[in-house]
Order: sequence, then structure tokens, then C-alpha cells
Amino acid sequence: EAKGIAEGRGGARGPENVWGSAASAAICALLAAFSPWDSGIFKLGFVASLATKLSDTFASEIGKAYGKTTYLITSLERVEPGTEGAVSLEGTLAGVVGSLLLGLWGVLAKQIWLDGLGLCLVAAFVATTAESYIGATVQGKVPWMTNEVVNFINTAIGAVVAMGLFVLLRY
Repeated sequence: EAKGIAEGRGGARGPENVWGSAASAAICALLAAFSPWDSGIFKLGFVASLATKLSDTFASEIGKAYGKTTYLITSLERVEPGTEGAVSLEGTLAGVVGSLLLGLWGVLAKQIWLDGLGLCLVAAFVATTAESYIGATVQGKVPWMTNEVVNFINTAIGAVVAMGLFVLLRY
């Protein structure tokens, strides 16, 4: 908060943060439990969605607090930490660590197999990069494109990319 980069409400989270961050995972969990198709692909989507969210959180928070040099993803122009769409090496590496931790949890909890860990890492990186692009181009410029909507899009991209890669590599 002292740096002026805390989320609204002094950094406090509300119910809208929960749905924005967890809706994609919840949808995948419901599909894994109740769909007539192979639940493994939806478990992968579930883990990838959460890995994406943790990647985004690690990247954002570490990048804002410790990013030495931040660049706008659309132009690579140097910008202040906390700028929507800004990326840094420190934040990017932290994001990879976050997705790795959550992916490893998925493997240890037997929700995904070890091969799925790599798919989660790739999906989280793609989704978090896309989220930065959305932040730089649309967020704050379109009234309904709130942080929570962007989080939902981010986690949905992570789930869909992981499941799509699974289908592409499996067949």
C-alpha cells in the first residue's frame, strides 16, 4: 500500500475476487465429476486454472514489489511497477515458480499425471502473458472489463490451453 500499488479497498479481497479467480476451476471440477467424458482432461483443466491463478498472483505481487525494470508488454516501453500490462523478469520467474508449485500439488494429489505438469506450466505461462496483454490494452478502457473479469478470462485461458494441448498431443 505504501508504494501505491495495492488493489482497491487497500488490498482487501471481496466475493467478486473469488468468482473471478475460481470460477474456471469450479467449472472444470464439476465437469470432471459429472460429465460422461474422461474426467482426466477436466482435472487437468482444474489444476491448470489454479496454476494459472497462482502464476498470475506470484508474477503480479513479486513483479510489483521486486521488479527492477518493468516493461509494457505491448511496446516494451519502460513503465512503473504496478502499471496494467507491465512485465518484469522477476515477476515472470516468480510466475513460473507459482505455476510449478500448484502443478506439483496437482501431481502429488493425483489429480494430474507428471506429463500434465508440463502442460500446466505452458498453459499458465501463455495465460498469464495473455492477461498482461489484456491489462495493457483493454482493462480500464472498457467499463465491464474489471480485474475480476480479467482474472476469469486468465484462468479460463489456462484451463483451455492445457486441455487443448492434451488433446493435440494425445491424438
